[in-house]
Amino acid sequence: MKKIYLDNNATTPLDPRVYEAMLPHLKENFGNPSSIHTFGRSAKAALDKAREQVAGLVSARLKEIVFTSGGSESNNYAIKGAALNQRDRGKTHLITTRVEHESALYTFRYLESEGLRVTYLGVDDRGMIDLDELRDSITDETALVSCMYANNETGVVMPVGEIAEIVKEKGALFHTDAVQAAGKLDIDLNEIKADLLSISAHKIYGPKGTGALFIRSDPAQESILRILIHGGGQERGKRSGTENLPGIVGFGEACEIAQKEVARDRERIKPLRDALRERITNEIPGVRYHGDPDNMLWNTLNASFSGVKGESLAMNLDIEGIAVSTGAACSEGKVDPSHVLRAMGASKEEAASSVRFSLGRITEKEDIDIVTKKLPGIVSRIRSV
Repeated sequence: MKKIYLDNNATTPLDPRVYEAMLPHLKENFGNPSSIHTFGRSAKAALDKAREQVAGLVSARLKEIVFTSGGSESNNYAIKGAALNQRDRGKTHLITTRVEHESALYTFRYLESEGLRVTYLGVDDRGMIDLDELRDSITDETALVSCMYANNETGVVMPVGEIAEIVKEKGALFHTDAVQAAGKLDIDLNEIKADLLSISAHKIYGPKGTGALFIRSDPAQESILRILIHGGGQERGKRSGTENLPGIVGFGEACEIAQKEVARDRERIKPLRDALRERITNEIPGVRYHGDPDNMLWNTLNASFSGVKGESLAMNLDIEGIAVSTGAACSEGKVDPSHVLRAMGASKEEAASSVRFSLGRITEKEDIDIVTKKLPGIVSRIRSV
């Protein structure tokens, strides 16, 4: 039985080219980048090259890229670091949306427990925020606004450029979680006036456990973040700890590949996603799609099947060798329906009956043919029970 993987928003397979780039740094090139001997200098050169590759993906300067352990750490560092730093300057108000990744939402809830005020902006039934509501929510006490670039569950792409303009006009800092957007959308930080941006390697065919935080460098102001990890002063003192060199090298290679191949990936994968939606629509009644079809990642499809529990559908598909998700991978095993779909106005039943199909480089037309052949029967069988 062929195994079909349609959960690429949760994680992607390691690109063979990334593996080959990492391999020497798992073996003979094992030096510590902070050491001054030959082994260390070789490691430092590899670290510098990777930083250049990561910076290239988002059009940043080298000194603006700080390596982390992944998207969750980058989000925590950006949000906590900015909030705590600005609190010392008398700014105690934060703004985010109700559809953020849990690594951001839980961070804001933690900051509320520390006495900071948080405004959670709602979204419409397409998953989009109201820019006027955002504008009206920012006050002189607002330290930070954080809004994800593209939603991990629905694929909805927020108007990040416009959001950044509004936030900067009001004098606050702006952070965007671009973990799902990087490698799928063209991100130019010369055009998008974000102060902070989070990305992760394992969403773009790189290794797990590696990510980066973009921290805009502004000579006119002091550091915008409070440092959270102290120690040896790595990453120019912004994130101490010996760098995960094999992971970072793989991250850099994945970024360079993504930058070169994003247009080709989109051209091949989007028609497969569209064909999946069309066939589901034609062959299965009682389906509702979630998200803004005009502003979505080209690899993502989130659908609710009335009368069918999403967990049951995902488990039955898995028996057939097909991997999908019932929402955010970090939320698997929880009883509560998706907070993202609920914020978009879906009922508990609709949210609980949703599954996410997220396609990737390894997805083939044959995969879509097999899924759309098996899916109607599975849905019908569950409904009959």
